[in-house]
Amino acid sequence: MSSRTLYVDGEYLAKNPAWHVEESAWKVQQVLRMLRQNCVIPKTICDVGCGAGEVLKQLQGNLSGECAFWGYDVSPQAIGLAKSRASQTIHFELADFAQTGDRFFDLILVLDVVEHLPDYFSFMQMLKGRSHYKIFHIPLDLSVQTIFRKNALLKRRDMYGHINYFTKETALRTLADSGFEVLDSFYTPRSVELGSTPGQMLLKLPRKLLFAAHNDFAARLLGGFSLLVLAR
Repeated sequence: MSSRTLYVDGEYLAKNPAWHVEESAWKVQQVLRMLRQNCVIPKTICDVGCGAGEVLKQLQGNLSGECAFWGYDVSPQAIGLAKSRASQTIHFELADFAQTGDRFFDLILVLDVVEHLPDYFSFMQMLKGRSHYKIFHIPLDLSVQTIFRKNALLKRRDMYGHINYFTKETALRTLADSGFEVLDSFYTPRSVELGSTPGQMLLKLPRKLLFAAHNDFAARLLGGFSLLVLAR
């Protein structure tokens, strides 16, 4: 995980006070869809870059009571929020996952993490031998409309710490180049289903209609989508 001061000195929390907890239920539904359509039934799950821990808490309520959960984050503010969600089966640790030894999991979640990392290839290499399966959620920040708008990508950099920008094709190629076998992938329509800013509201219907006609073209032209990938 990155040790950039944005995540350890309180700046990220100041900019994002809820640490995106409001999106957790939606993210869990995407993860559950991926698990179900691939018949993956994990007994141990690790969330790398777990933030406030709400994803693991909600997964616990939707999976077998035999499943155990671990969450790791480099941000003391995030782990401070996550501790209130800890239980006998959900454990949180303030740590760089790469430095936590060789614990092995059935499934590692990497949800909205890769776009923050200065050296994401090294991060990917570290993950390879740590679980049977990985689920990546990668924002597809690059689209015609984000390139056309002068400050669109800079906003993602300033507000959310995004320093890497992907399309569907470059995201999948990054995983392949890192040695992963991609088993399944699909778009997640965050801006359509969760978007609340004036710009997102304006584009909600065009995104929905264009996505129904041609999902790849909608993502490339209007943006607002992420990619969920199951890999091993």
